Amino acid sequence: MEMTFQNLQEKNMTFDIVFQRILAFMSRSPSGNYQLMIGTDSQVHSTHTKFITGIVIMNKGKGAWACIRKVIIPRKILRLHEKISYETTLTEEVVSLFTEDRKSQLIDVVLPFVYQGATFSIEGHIDIGAGRRNKTREFVNEMVARMESIGIEPKIKPDSFVASSYANKYTK
Repeated sequence: MEMTFQNLQEKNMTFDIVFQRILAFMSRSPSGNYQLMIGTDSQVHSTHTKFITGIVIMNKGKGAWACIRKVIIPRKILRLHEKISYETTLTEEVVSLFTEDRKSQLIDVVLPFVYQGATFSIEGHIDIGAGRRNKTREFVNEMVARMESIGIEPKIKPDSFVASSYANKYTK
């Protein structure tokens, strides 16, 4: 099953097209400070649960390019652990598409400019928080460990804005 992605400009993008868009965005300003962020949020609707995974490449202070992947599960997922776990799984699936070869291609864009301050990082944004009043706090260690196990820097609320803001906007 081929994953498809979309944004306001393009629909039905394959991951290869998404990767080319990211590469082109970075190549326009190779001395930038890039964060590649992937995160998923979900919303339970009356007959289904909608999951949105966002991919955002941001050049700090100089703009971003982004897209989403939508997955609909034809039932209400009401157990919080199941929902959070599936959000993390969908994030992991998209992260896995950034193979070592693809990550190397992205790093190669900024590498000649590292001594001028160019940077590149990859983050997995998880829509959970560790705050005392947050219902998801009991899952933080588990989900953070999953991100770390695939070599991605985990971010939780309030720093997981790709999941909690960008993807969230499209779950409604």
